[in-house]
Amino acid sequence: MTDAASEHTYPGERLGLPETGPGSIARPGRRVGALAVDWACAVLVSVAFFAYDSLATLAVFAIVQIVFLPTLGGSPGHRLLGIRLQLVHGGWVGLWRPIVRTALLCLVIPAAIWDPDQRGLHDKAVGTVLLRA
Repeated sequence: MTDAASEHTYPGERLGLPETGPGSIARPGRRVGALAVDWACAVLVSVAFFAYDSLATLAVFAIVQIVFLPTLGGSPGHRLLGIRLQLVHGGWVGLWRPIVRTALLCLVIPAAIWDPDQRGLHDKAVGTVLLRA
């Protein structure tokens, strides 16, 4: 008997996505890079306006995610590194998904647990996927 995950040769195949290029699953390097860009920007705002308060940094990070995910299809870090957020089968993410996704992302653990398609639990919970733009 074979494992269902082993039947798929690349992340996103189960979802009908291409292996490489635009529309393929955003790989970990781009995702971590985008997260680093967004967090660094939140830190800069926190240092400039909130005396580097850790809760202010987290709040700025969360607000940026919640505002930019539904409006631009990704955070500034996502867009800078050429990735976008969409529903698994295409389409706009709506307004509630970015809020729930961001809350789970801020908890860290859901984002650190991935499925075979390299989707974190925060994305699985709201039915989204990060793709190469």
